[in-house]
Amino acid sequence: MPQAATPVSFSVQPPLSLLLLAAADVVLAVQQGRSLTEALARTDTALRPGTQALGFHAMRQLGWADEIAGLLLKKSPGARLAALLRVALTLLKPAIEPLPGMPSYAPHTVVNQAVQAAADERKLAPYKGLLNACLRRFLREQEALDRAVADKPRARWNHQPWWVDRLRADYPEHWTGLLEAANVPAPLALRVNRRRATREQVMEALRAEEIAAEPAGQAGLVLAVPRPVTQLPGFAQGWWSVQDAGAQLAAPLLAPRDGMRVLDACAAPGGKTAHLLELADLDLLALDVDAVRLERVEQNLDRLGLRTPRVSLRQADAADLDAWWDGRPFDAVLADVPCTAAGIVRRHPDIRWLRRAEDVARTAKLQAGIADALWRTVAPGGRLLYATCSIFPAEGEAQALAFQARHPDAQRLSAPGQLLPIAIGATPAAQRDGFFYALFAKQG
Repeated sequence: MPQAATPVSFSVQPPLSLLLLAAADVVLAVQQGRSLTEALARTDTALRPGTQALGFHAMRQLGWADEIAGLLLKKSPGARLAALLRVALTLLKPAIEPLPGMPSYAPHTVVNQAVQAAADERKLAPYKGLLNACLRRFLREQEALDRAVADKPRARWNHQPWWVDRLRADYPEHWTGLLEAANVPAPLALRVNRRRATREQVMEALRAEEIAAEPAGQAGLVLAVPRPVTQLPGFAQGWWSVQDAGAQLAAPLLAPRDGMRVLDACAAPGGKTAHLLELADLDLLALDVDAVRLERVEQNLDRLGLRTPRVSLRQADAADLDAWWDGRPFDAVLADVPCTAAGIVRRHPDIRWLRRAEDVARTAKLQAGIADALWRTVAPGGRLLYATCSIFPAEGEAQALAFQARHPDAQRLSAPGQLLPIAIGATPAAQRDGFFYALFAKQG
């Protein structure tokens, strides 16, 4: 599962021209196949908060901006200038929600600063007049231009057409709501570490800093307004972790008890690993195929005070049992398998542009292989929780039914199944991303 983005914060607001150019580079990187997280990591530290805010906003409006730019530019002057135009257009389109941490800019300011951004770059400077003309034409003809792209799926829904078609087929009664919800920025949700603090203690510390928060679920808190996590009280002390309310359901479903031998496969960045260890004293093995992401698991466990000799971390492919399994069965296995992440596009709006239609079938095949391999490691009477952060049934319910058909000794237990995102019209404490959970017990 992708790592959640940190809310933005500014001490001194950089010039908008610099932010627009940096955001254009981030957008261009996503269009070339790199993740928003990777692209932001390469951004100058001083510009990163503002670039993140503009980048996330642009991702949520990129389909519309692409179509409008296509009407304004008859011939592309280059990918970087086209990306700058797209970012500027998304700032000129009236936003449903204000950009977190960003001031509101007047249209003429956006135009002037975008032109300044081009003027400051040697390779873009020859096209500053073209950029100025495009943006001013948009301001003059916005209504007509909007009507011209209104029937195009990319402009209407800000998702790729195949994604729209798939949701329409999978959820004929809810597909429009799912697409609209994907453009609502997600609130900042915390899970209190019961080994370090109580929820009441964390709430009191937040109130002392005049930070409003509401309880959610068994151990969650949701902030009314997102804040940089490292600046919240209790971060350094390990009082809490950042985790969506829907993701906080995973660990309790496995019902961990003291002394159990537990496997968290595909564990990075470690949110569910930590939650399991907060609930019980376990002999736990956390696996991940990515060594860098596995380091994040270790860092998170250290901050939360959960790294003990009974906790092992290992880099390995969960499906390759010969590479890591010692033959001793596990009482509980969390199979948080790789997926398209279609359920968390509110937090990771680049996902909708990075995925391809064929990825759904590809990840479904990968998921089946991992689940089948992990089932061999479950002790008789033990449990396996199959989990994804997708809303595509091919990665959820269809997988659960096929798994049970392949394994007659798998008894399906009560679990939430498909959880769809809750966003529009809900309070921050009631919101969540989209997840799928299927729980199985091994008979024997």
